Amino acid sequence: MDTVRPAILVLGAGGHGKAVLDLLMAHGGWRIAGVADGVPRVPAVLGVPVLGDEATFAGLVADGVAAAHPAIGHNAQRVAAAARLQAAGFALPALVHPAAILGHGATLGEGVAVLARAVVGPEARIGRLALVNTGAIVEHDCDVGEGAHIAPGVVLAGGVRIGPGATVGAGAVIRPGVTVGAGAIIGAGSAVLADVPPGATFAGVPAQNLRPEPRP
Repeated sequence: MDTVRPAILVLGAGGHGKAVLDLLMAHGGWRIAGVADGVPRVPAVLGVPVLGDEATFAGLVADGVAAAHPAIGHNAQRVAAAARLQAAGFALPALVHPAAILGHGATLGEGVAVLARAVVGPEARIGRLALVNTGAIVEHDCDVGEGAHIAPGVVLAGGVRIGPGATVGAGAVIRPGVTVGAGAIIGAGSAVLADVPPGATFAGVPAQNLRPEPRP
């Protein structure tokens, strides 16, 4: 048995679980203990066995698996799963694909995942349990809130603020200094030129509010 590398459990056997396993395999510094899933439907993901549902947590901790990652794409579900993992005794390390780039002074919270070819610029901050997906660019001095998702190919220009639980869809571009409020959704391919209120859904070029408040 490999006793040198620390062991880690991946929670989630879906598409994002596959991406996290790919990250861990490329990294090489972790021993993948297996995959757990709320409702297991497949025997393995990328050749890694699915061990069962969350009832496996206690036995894995007892066997010395000290770390886990909530590989769940849905923001609120990822944050809730992380709480269950921590309650079971797992640590939630930040995971960075070796093909990602971290600038000087960039900081990552617990449970963050930064996938292949993503760039996190100097002194950018990625909050706990946030996801910086494949090929995304989070430029200097950006602040990405807890549990947010920066989807593949997104570009956050310098000093952008992304609120907790927000989702920035694939290929969207956000102008320097813009704030996207907590829980907001930015549609794929959008160009965001002004602040987005919390909970709003914006899309288009330039991005427009898809659910504007009714006029009095």
